[in-house]
Amino acid sequence: MFIDTHAHLFFKDFRHDLNKVIKQAQDAGVQYIINLGTDVETSRESIELAEKYEIVYSCVGFHPHEAKKADEQSLEEIEKLSHHPKVVGIGEIGLDYHYNFSPPERQREVFAYQIDIARRRNLPIAIHCREAEDDTLWIVDEKYKSGSKDHSVRWKGVFHCFSGDVAMAQKVIDWGFYISIPGPVTFGSKSSKPNSMVDVASRISMEHILLETDSPYLTPAPHRGKRNEPANIPIIAQKIAELQGLLLEEVAQVSTESACALFAI
Repeated sequence: MFIDTHAHLFFKDFRHDLNKVIKQAQDAGVQYIINLGTDVETSRESIELAEKYEIVYSCVGFHPHEAKKADEQSLEEIEKLSHHPKVVGIGEIGLDYHYNFSPPERQREVFAYQIDIARRRNLPIAIHCREAEDDTLWIVDEKYKSGSKDHSVRWKGVFHCFSGDVAMAQKVIDWGFYISIPGPVTFGSKSSKPNSMVDVASRISMEHILLETDSPYLTPAPHRGKRNEPANIPIIAQKIAELQGLLLEEVAQVSTESACALFAI
């Protein structure tokens, strides 16, 4: 069995056939899907889907692209939504300096605020980091150091769609985070350049790696160019198994146990 730790099933791409998508995921051996909001509206939609489908759980939060919309009232609403019994984390949160759809300063403020929500709620965080490694690590480190004084607070999370190097991976793992590997890992071979996604996925111990599709995006080979779905998780798992020198069943078991521990499901 597998867990897709990162999907966006509320996007219009799934509007007309979500029942079929869920059934295909189950047929492919996907036990659970973590469905992550990107603002208040989609966080509500994520919860609604979690209520409708037994295999779906929700994370709530403001994606860095949407940080410009995150006023005090909407951030308070995210915290209220986090009390729903099928909400298992705060996300998708973080920093994205590639597009800068929201001002970087506001991205940093909203990211830090949502980490505080996660700490108050004792929930893991799902981090988006694109071309913002230094600031992301600085904010997480500052929050980690301040939060570590309170030993009752669980400090866990995942760096989604991990695109950093091996050194960064080891740093966040040392803090207690997982890294999550998506479909593009299938685009390269084990001889790929150092610190590529393939290289990281082959050198980091499986116990620190989660599986994700980021559906409807980042479709793995051989389906590139098509809509991504949670049913593609076994393709990603098979590639990681090859890189790690493991059986597919071992990747499934270890990653599922890790995801269940992280999201308390």
